[in-house]
Amino acid sequence: MTAILGISAFYHDSAAALVIDGEIVAAAQEERFTRRKHDAGFPTQAIAYCLREAGLAPGDLDHVGFYDKPFLKFERLLETYLSYAPAGFRSFATAMPLWLREKLHLPRTLRRGLAQGPGRRFDKRFVFAEHHESHAASAFYPSPFDEAAILTLDGVGEWATTSYGIGRGNRIELLGEMRFPHSIGLLYSAFTYFAGFRVNSGEYKLMGLAPYGDPVYVDLILDKLIDLKPDGSFRMAMEYFAFGHGLTMTSARFARLFGGPPRRAEDPITQREMDLAASIQQVTEEIMFRCACHVHDVTGMRHLCLAGGVALNCVGNGRIQRDGPFERLWIQPAAGDAGGALGVAQLIWHQLLDRPRAARADDGQRGSLLGPGYGGDEVRAVLDAAGAVYHVVADENRLCDTVAGLLADGAVVGWFQGRMEFGPRALGARSILGDPRREDMQSTMNLKIKFRESFRPFAPAVLLESAADWFRLPAGHDSPYMLFVAPLEDRHRATGSDAGPARRGFERLNAARSAIPAVVHVDGSARIQTVDRARHSRFHRLLSCFADRTGCPVLINTSFNVRGEPIVCTPADAWRCFMATDLDTLVVEDFVVHKREQGAAARRRAEGRPHRFPLD
Repeated sequence: MTAILGISAFYHDSAAALVIDGEIVAAAQEERFTRRKHDAGFPTQAIAYCLREAGLAPGDLDHVGFYDKPFLKFERLLETYLSYAPAGFRSFATAMPLWLREKLHLPRTLRRGLAQGPGRRFDKRFVFAEHHESHAASAFYPSPFDEAAILTLDGVGEWATTSYGIGRGNRIELLGEMRFPHSIGLLYSAFTYFAGFRVNSGEYKLMGLAPYGDPVYVDLILDKLIDLKPDGSFRMAMEYFAFGHGLTMTSARFARLFGGPPRRAEDPITQREMDLAASIQQVTEEIMFRCACHVHDVTGMRHLCLAGGVALNCVGNGRIQRDGPFERLWIQPAAGDAGGALGVAQLIWHQLLDRPRAARADDGQRGSLLGPGYGGDEVRAVLDAAGAVYHVVADENRLCDTVAGLLADGAVVGWFQGRMEFGPRALGARSILGDPRREDMQSTMNLKIKFRESFRPFAPAVLLESAADWFRLPAGHDSPYMLFVAPLEDRHRATGSDAGPARRGFERLNAARSAIPAVVHVDGSARIQTVDRARHSRFHRLLSCFADRTGCPVLINTSFNVRGEPIVCTPADAWRCFMATDLDTLVVEDFVVHKREQGAAARRRAEGRPHRFPLD
């Protein structure tokens, strides 16, 4: 047996992943255990979970890999600061103490983190892969393809911001890259910052805001900010950006170009922010599409694998899927930095140790259900300690039929089943579910349960066998990891003046658009999760029961958390979130908890909210 641990840490979304004899055994982000969203610290608890899942101690590991090369990254930082000096001194003075104290001594930090107790040592050597090499490995090795083109797009690794190459069998070869500071990820993050959202957290808000705006700034972006080439490469006009030397993403010149300073967090969102979001989203999609077409021209491959944080832009993915030259796409569900932990572990197994990839009909990600699960005794102990009133429904058919009935009657349900998802998407293991047919459900769930902006869209989970009847997915394509956007089929769209584009901005929010308005965005699209029996048997059964009752094989599926907090990990996390929100029912494995039965404790939950929940 060969056990390989992969680690990503110290920038954002730290994670650990364990691969044994080429199979993914466990993977999780540190944030789920510490309850600090996007936790960047050493993933002590994620590592402990991965080892516990396999019954291993640190000394049993054969190899440990880290997802990037810190000395190359330090070289890039020094060269960048020197090129801007003295303008970048404040940023330099902020970053250097951490580098000198910790990041330049990463082997020592890793050994300390993996030591088995006071006075003990972890004496094995570490493997350091390049950042985009780790992304490429995470994209190709779990994919269902024997050979494929690979495209990775993010903010920046060491120097690379975009890379492409080929995967064949157990080998990866990177053929080209775009380098810092010219970065599609940093370009998108600059607009995220300017719109008043958090960088490395709020990019999905910007994507969700885009359909409310008009892309009126596209020509200005292409004329002033970037020089875009036919192959998708581009150069940024750095006088408009400050991320290379300052403590902000954009400069005063950027603000003058777009009519004023950045929006402050929590200030009202104006038409300017909506139009900026629409414009940079259109530009980003065009860059992604041109990159994909160029990679196809160079490699001649039929299939494409994607990773890197930009690969979470499901609207751009949808355009490549619908209009691009590839027959099939596969995207790493944990496409951001967390997935680098998985990538480096698989890179060691296949590329360093030269072990073959097993032939498979489907991908090797195991539904991305790679986190911890909890048994009935553990759930009962948590609920008993909380003094909860609950019901146990051990028969799966009866449980799913009961919950389907609650959802059909308008209840909002916290659904906690099996192993936790790896990656940013809730896929039916740690989800909040609702009825998508209700016009007010989007605003209700955003404002009363998630405590976030009412415009934020929700995703539909749809039975795989019914997906083609509801959404325009290319033939033969599924979307089990919620990474593609597709249009709703015309027969399910609303007709009449209320559904047209005459309204602007948030006036579009409550317009009647479809038979499932809570999950169809204002542009008639949806970020789809197709649910099949093999990956998600109980969730598939619940959707089937809901379809039997309502004729609708679709549910709202959003992550089980509130604003500013990570997705719940444990039954105790689920209970706390349930009691702090207006969720009607909590279902943890076979245990059903109704809010109305919890008495005075449920009434006390509202005290002080939503001020407990930080910005995200």
